[in-house]
Amino acid sequence: MIKILITGDFCPINRVEGVVLGGEFSGLLKDFLPVIQNSDLAITNLECPLTDNQEVISKTGPALRASTQVGKLLSQAGFNLVTLANNHIMDFGHDGLVSTFKVLEGNYISYVGAGNTLQDAKRPFQTKLNGKSIAIINIAENEFSTTHGDYPGANPLSIISNYHAIIDAKSNNDSVIVIYHGGNEGYNLPSPRLKETLRFFVEAGASAVVAHHSHRYSGYEIYNDSPIFYGLGNFLFDYKDNTGIEWQHGIALLIEIESDNTYFEIVPISQCDSESIGVRIMNDTEKQSVLDKIRELNLIIADDYELGKKFQSFIKIKEKQYQHFLEPHSIKLLHGLMGRGYLPTMLSKEKRKLYLNLFRCESHRDVILRILEDENRHS
Repeated sequence: MIKILITGDFCPINRVEGVVLGGEFSGLLKDFLPVIQNSDLAITNLECPLTDNQEVISKTGPALRASTQVGKLLSQAGFNLVTLANNHIMDFGHDGLVSTFKVLEGNYISYVGAGNTLQDAKRPFQTKLNGKSIAIINIAENEFSTTHGDYPGANPLSIISNYHAIIDAKSNNDSVIVIYHGGNEGYNLPSPRLKETLRFFVEAGASAVVAHHSHRYSGYEIYNDSPIFYGLGNFLFDYKDNTGIEWQHGIALLIEIESDNTYFEIVPISQCDSESIGVRIMNDTEKQSVLDKIRELNLIIADDYELGKKFQSFIKIKEKQYQHFLEPHSIKLLHGLMGRGYLPTMLSKEKRKLYLNLFRCESHRDVILRILEDENRHS
C-alpha cells in the first residue's frame, strides 16, 4: 500500500514566517507532523515564491513571497514534493521562481507545475513507491503566473494539452494524480465548468483529482471509481485580512493506493487563528462538524441542477464587484459613488454587447488575450 498526503495552500508569511526566521519550526505543525512523516509521499501547495527579490511583476491582486529559510521547514517536516502551479508563484518574476527552485533543490525537495518554459512547467513528477510508479500532474487556471511559450511560469489549464499529458503519463505509470489550482475564491463549491473539467481529467485516465485555491474546503465525489476533491482549503496561510473560520478550517487528504484500487482519508485541520500560529488536527467535535458539512456539499455536487442554482447565487453576490471590474476606469471615488447609486455606469448597452461577444467568442478571445498578455509582459 502507498500513502500519499496532499494538503492545500501553504503560504508561510506574517506570523508563520516570523517563527521560521526564529529557527524553531516544530511548533508550527503540532500533532499534524506525524501525518506528514508517516506518508510515503507528502505534498503541499507552495502558494508563493521563496525569494529575497523585492520586484513585483505587473499584476493585479496581492503579491506574496516568503523567506528562503522556509525550505528548512519543508525539509525538516518531511515534505517530499511541492506543487508550484498556482496564481502566486510568479509574483516576483523569473528571479523569484529561480530562487524557489534553488531553495527546494538545496533542501532535497522535488517540485512540479512550474518551469523556465512551458515544456518545463508541463513535465509531470514521476516516482516509484513500493513497486508502483506514480505520476503527479499539476495545473493552474490562467492568471498572471501561467506560461504559454518560451518563458517561465506555471503549467496552465489548457484542456487539450492537459488531456494528452494525462494520457501520456498514464501510459508510463500505474497511477496518475492531477492536482489542480483553481475555482472561485471564497466559494466552497465547484462551478459547473469546474466539475465538468475535473471529471474530464478522470476520463482521460487520472486515478484521483484534487483541487485547491478557493481557500475553502469543499466536497468530493467518486467518478468512474476515482475520487475528485473540489477544494482542500488552506493548510498553513496566516493572512491578516482573512481570520474567519472558513479561512482557518481546511482538510488534508490521505490517498491510499493498493493494487488497482484508490482509497482516501480526510483529515480536518485548523490553522492560524487569532490565538495560535500553526496547524493542528481538529478535535472530534470539530471534525464531525466538518465531515457533516462535507456530506451536505457532496449532495449538492451530485445534483447538477442544485449545483447550478448555488453557482447562480454566488454570481449574484459577486455581480456588483464584477460590474466594477468592467468599468473603463480604476478611480475608487467613482466606484464608490456608483456603488451607492449616485453615478450611473459608464458602459453603454452597445459596449456591454461588444464585451459579451469578445469574451464569449473563442476566436475574438484568442486575439484579446494575446494583445493584453504581450502588453503586460512588456510593461
